[in-house]
Amino acid sequence: MAQQLLMPKATAVWLVDNTSLSFEQIADFCTLHHLEVKAIADGESAQGIKGLDPIMTGQLSREEIEAAEKDPNRKLKLAAPKVRVPEAKRKAPRYTPVSKRQDRPNAILWLVRNHPELKDSQISNLVGTTKNTIQQIRDRSHWNSANLQPMDPVTLGLCTQINLDLEVEKASRGIIRPEEIAEEERLLSASQTQNWDRSREDREEGELDAAAVFAKLSSMQSTDTDEDDGSQN
Repeated sequence: MAQQLLMPKATAVWLVDNTSLSFEQIADFCTLHHLEVKAIADGESAQGIKGLDPIMTGQLSREEIEAAEKDPNRKLKLAAPKVRVPEAKRKAPRYTPVSKRQDRPNAILWLVRNHPELKDSQISNLVGTTKNTIQQIRDRSHWNSANLQPMDPVTLGLCTQINLDLEVEKASRGIIRPEEIAEEERLLSASQTQNWDRSREDREEGELDAAAVFAKLSSMQSTDTDEDDGSQN
């Protein structure tokens, strides 16, 4: 990848203010039109842009600037970068060794049975197959369906456990699992808890009222007994 100048207009502002380079030299280095560089020098353009020192950024050397100032026909050259940034590699199609390609249908069958939440695209990325093959195994129209045996793709070496777990986690987002439903059924809601507490309080109040009634009846009976004893005497 060809090296590019950082912030060309800000660099042009700095070169206009700090060097005696011609407008053509600055325009060629900053990929601008020489009239635009002239407008920067006249204060008609880039008024709010702060100049960027290309020497500080390592894109120009002082010797290169001095040599270009002495020779108006010389073109400025970008300095070689001190740090090489590796180019981003394009994602190539997943390659599966020939010796393991015959195991892919078994791995697909295992994934379809054990992880039905996985999409065809995810299965394709994991084991390196086509969506057509996955669909044939799903509806048992594959030419070798009778002989297929579900086998873990990690054990077969078609994918890593980490990649499998990541794909399963992605596919499971937003899906309520049966164990979560069972947990919710075991837990009472806040309203149910409040109703339960209120009913319990009502029962306790009822018990207290009954006890008070019985106590009152007992006291009345004892009073009647005392009165009868007094009258007999």
